[in-house]
Amino acid sequence: MQLDGTIGQLHISVTDIDRAVAFYGETLGLPLLFRVPDQPMAFFDCGGVRLYLAIPEPGFESKPLVYFRVRAIEDVHSSFAAKGVEFLDEPRIVHRDDDHELWLAFFRDPDGCTLALMEERPPAT
Repeated sequence: MQLDGTIGQLHISVTDIDRAVAFYGETLGLPLLFRVPDQPMAFFDCGGVRLYLAIPEPGFESKPLVYFRVRAIEDVHSSFAAKGVEFLDEPRIVHRDDDHELWLAFFRDPDGCTLALMEERPPAT
C-alpha cells in the first residue's frame, strides 16, 4: 500500500480562533466550510483541500509553510496589502525555465505562520 498523493487536510495552529477565522475568511477570502460548536476549530476550503484552524492541544502545535496558488500575483498582493496584510517581500521570480516562471510573495498570519502567494505563468518574452 502507498499514499495516493492527495492531501485531504492541513492544520494550522492559532491562538485566537475568531481572529484567525476573520483573517483567513474575510481578509484572504477563503470559503468557510464550518466551525465546530463549543470548540476552537474552523475549516476552510482550499480548492478541495480542507484548511483546519484550531487552538491545538499540547503536542499538536503546527506552523506549516502554506503556498496559495493565485492568478495575477501583483494584483492579489496589492489587494491583500490594502486590507492590512503585512508582506515580507514583493512578488518576485524565484525560478524560470523554458516553460514557466514561478513567482512568490511571502506574508504572515496573525499568529506568525508564514504563508505565500504563488503564481506559475508562461515566461516573459
